[in-house]
Amino acid sequence: MSFVHLHTHSHYSLLDGLAKIDGLVKEAKKMDMPALALTDHGNLYGAIEFYKACKKAGIKPIIGVEAYVAAGSLYEKRPGIDDKRYHLILLSKNQEGYKNLIKLVTLAHLEGFYYKPRIDKANLKKYSAGLIGLSGCMTGEIPRALLNNNEEKAEKLLFEYRDIFGKENFFIEIGNHPSVPNYKKLMADLVAFAKKHGVGLVATQDIHYLKKEDASAHDVLLAVQTNTRLDDEDRLTMKDDDYSLRSPEEMAEMFKETPEAISNTLKIAEMCGLTIELGKIQIPSFPLPAGETSFSYLEKLCKEGLKKRYGEKPGEEIEKRLAYELSVLQKTGFVEYFLVVWDFVKWAKENKIVVGPGRGSAAGSIVSYVLKITNVDPIKYNLIFERFLNPARVEPPDIDMDFADTRRDEVIEYVSQKYGRDHVAQIITFGTMAARAAIRDAGRALGISLALADQTAKMIPFNPNQGEKEGYLEKCLKEVPELKNIYETNTDAKKMLDAAMKLEGVCRHASIHASGVVITKNPLTDMVPLQRAAVRGDDDARREAIVSQYDMHGIVDLGLLKMDFLGLKNLSIMENTIALIKERHGKEIDIESIDVNDPEPYKMLREGKTVGVFQLEGSGMTKNLVELEPHGIEDIIAMISLFRPGPMELIPSFIARKHGREKVTYIHPKLEKILSPTYGVTVYQEQMMQIAQEMAGFTLAEADILRKAIGKKIRSLLEEQKEKFVAGMIKNGIDEKIAKELGELLEPFARYGFNKAHTAAYAIIGAQTAWLKYYYPLEYMTSLFNNDKKDNERIGFLIKECKDMGLSVLPPSINHSRKIFSIPNGINNKTEIRFGLTSIKNVGENIVEAIIAERDANGPFGSLAGFLERVDSKDLNKRSLESMAKAGALDEFAERNDVVNNMDKVLEYAKAHRKSASDNQSSLFSEMSDKSSIPQLKLAKTAPATLEEKLAWERELLGLYVSGHPLEKFAQSSDVAPGRMTGRNSHAINYITIKSFKAKKGGTYGPSGTIAALILNSKRVTTKKGESMLFLKLQDMTDEIECVVFPRTLQQFGEHIIDNNCVLITGNYSFRNESHSIVADEIRKI
Repeated sequence: MSFVHLHTHSHYSLLDGLAKIDGLVKEAKKMDMPALALTDHGNLYGAIEFYKACKKAGIKPIIGVEAYVAAGSLYEKRPGIDDKRYHLILLSKNQEGYKNLIKLVTLAHLEGFYYKPRIDKANLKKYSAGLIGLSGCMTGEIPRALLNNNEEKAEKLLFEYRDIFGKENFFIEIGNHPSVPNYKKLMADLVAFAKKHGVGLVATQDIHYLKKEDASAHDVLLAVQTNTRLDDEDRLTMKDDDYSLRSPEEMAEMFKETPEAISNTLKIAEMCGLTIELGKIQIPSFPLPAGETSFSYLEKLCKEGLKKRYGEKPGEEIEKRLAYELSVLQKTGFVEYFLVVWDFVKWAKENKIVVGPGRGSAAGSIVSYVLKITNVDPIKYNLIFERFLNPARVEPPDIDMDFADTRRDEVIEYVSQKYGRDHVAQIITFGTMAARAAIRDAGRALGISLALADQTAKMIPFNPNQGEKEGYLEKCLKEVPELKNIYETNTDAKKMLDAAMKLEGVCRHASIHASGVVITKNPLTDMVPLQRAAVRGDDDARREAIVSQYDMHGIVDLGLLKMDFLGLKNLSIMENTIALIKERHGKEIDIESIDVNDPEPYKMLREGKTVGVFQLEGSGMTKNLVELEPHGIEDIIAMISLFRPGPMELIPSFIARKHGREKVTYIHPKLEKILSPTYGVTVYQEQMMQIAQEMAGFTLAEADILRKAIGKKIRSLLEEQKEKFVAGMIKNGIDEKIAKELGELLEPFARYGFNKAHTAAYAIIGAQTAWLKYYYPLEYMTSLFNNDKKDNERIGFLIKECKDMGLSVLPPSINHSRKIFSIPNGINNKTEIRFGLTSIKNVGENIVEAIIAERDANGPFGSLAGFLERVDSKDLNKRSLESMAKAGALDEFAERNDVVNNMDKVLEYAKAHRKSASDNQSSLFSEMSDKSSIPQLKLAKTAPATLEEKLAWERELLGLYVSGHPLEKFAQSSDVAPGRMTGRNSHAINYITIKSFKAKKGGTYGPSGTIAALILNSKRVTTKKGESMLFLKLQDMTDEIECVVFPRTLQQFGEHIIDNNCVLITGNYSFRNESHSIVADEIRKI
């Protein structure tokens, strides 16, 4: 018996379908079905994945959709109309039908979206060619009419749909879900209706999950979708019937009274024969100057760039390298690709957008370098072109570009204008249920306590590589004893984990890929369905963008040009610093031309002053950098490459070898030339490729295949390449024993080796940021503040860094602050940065803009009264004035408490002045100067605000302390003298600074160390045993550190552990995962 399922939902019917595409196809193949259709709700998200899976399995893919048909026009959008839409199954017969399906789905999302993506009959008729229509489930338009006993309307609709699709292309859909109310009668009516009018019947199953036993997990999924619990009687559910992928035999049995409904599924499958061309690379046409071909123009640009990069006589090696790369690009058909990238990078630079020096393996191309796509010299840094584009294995090149993150959108907009908005879109991505999230979602739906769900979720080891993949939970159940125990002993936990294992890896939502953009030769909707998605722009405002419905894998499968436009905040920091330098000093800094080996900034790095330096900040990296003592860019490249899990264990040996404390050895003399720059340590993938070339006679193209074989961990391919590698060395006269030893080292080499082209590019950004920080500290730190202005913890950290650098950070001021952090007092100021007015909580942008506009137009404010008279804004109210006063912005006019305690007078004065101005009277107020108006606003003297009050207000309104630090009053106090803390050895306790505490390298500070610190924040977690412990963020006037408070210590000293408390902490020094911490034994409030 044969049968084809034509109404199938995968997990791309978001939070409605549970089945994954691979599972659906495998099950259909197992049941010997000749074909299978995919009909997700209103989208084509899974179409390419489904098409490939079916082709691989040897069954026919039928691409379709369950569409929403509007009752009227799709452009009609008003309250209540969202209930007036109907389901309709659309199946593509051929290429024309598939293209029309893409157009309809796109139209539904871009024009017809109102709660759901809707099409209408006018557009359905326009794009009906090549499509088959099924009348849909109970919510179809014809079934709905029959449910309402309106056969006349049903007949009218039938003729309408037949007119749209053609008589032979429209079928009445029937199913078998007898538990659904009114279902059996409706199916009988549909059968009678079809026979009466001579319409083909087709049996469907409306699949929502793979197997019968998945029904309960699917019910949980629906509860997640509707944010309800299973015990909610009014929720959406499909639990009373079977929506699994039934076998042909089951379907035949259920529809034995209408066998034609079964045979028609095969008839429809025969009618369908879609072929989607995959893998054929389609690069958009680049507009060329008259008389040029794409290759002649690229060659011309490269020759011009060659002179600019290397001078009139670049040398034979460089000229040969360029000629070789150009020939490869011509043979592989990627010439226009480079022209497209060159053009938008050139435009960005011409518009003063800071562009990164490179990213990924593209920096290994001399064509990229001479075109100024990258700023990494592949000759100087010994980089390999074949690592980027291998002529022996043609795959699309991948040039990822970094732009200042505040201006990335401008580059995308330029590309959209250049190639047309119908040729450019951002790329969709799908968030899936990771293991921990699946547990919490399942627990919520099942009504299980949050405490148990949280406790269970925290037993799952964090693994970024497997956390979103199916099967990770099952693996954890075998490997994590606590998880296994709770599963076996707690009924609720078992129920929750069973559901979570089914939910794991299921698509939860769609969003926009962080960087992916597709650019097409032909209009996008010839190949890719589109929709809108919410995106946060460079200005942090939310807006909608047009995105593809195919993810990056689908885009690449179709051979379309996928570009990555990445926004990098460090480039924005550099851009803003450069602008400040020009504004203050009149200098135009060409950041690409600075000397990345300038010795002066390296002195700063050797002292560990890495705050704000790209890739080099952080306690672990800084510690290693200080020990390394870098003197040039190659040191930075190596350290960035090594500072990763795995190769990190090589860092001590690398540093010891650099300083001559450890002997550098080589297995074979030929390795010295390749490995001597890294002291005999294999740091880069490029070194492994060079070893294969030098010792085994591989071409660099073959060496890249070897690298990929190791990286992909395909055992058969790896063994084949290893055998070839060893044989090549023996053939080249290398001793067999050494050859085999090197063969065994291949995998460790690949595991530890990193892409030097990428790290060279990022090391250059590191060197550029260090250069700016060293030579222009005021401008650089101001840019850092503005970049992190919403992160109070980071701002506090940067204030401490400024203090160490001899810079002052001043509180906000009505007369001196700009909107954001700024450098006051012009060129003469060498040491001061001022808070911006928008940093003050409750002070909005409108009032700040009004203050600055008035000040710029008519000069500084002379008094509080003058300020109130001159700034006319509805936002100048009690809340904003009190916040400005408490934050210190009015300090030059009056003491903080005087303003706060006289707020009624202040508001009365402002109100009277506004009334006078609005009455257009020539009042005393308007004629007075600032000085003469002071008597009109007399503030009663009150007790000045204490330091504690000021600090509390600043913490509340600025998020941090500006006037001082809560620990200052204890600095010379007996409260922190030895003996204050009780307990073991209390008489011997001496407290030290966090900076001193962190300076210890390994072990503990004696038996224990004590620090006086402020608790910035605390994070409570539950251990695997269900006990509470804390992670604290501590700060003193020198640094910050994490503090670990285990359950026993928390139980004993918990009353002292409150955010913003000043405490004395005794504990052991710890240095794990390249991070300092103190493990607390005692904590007491000072």
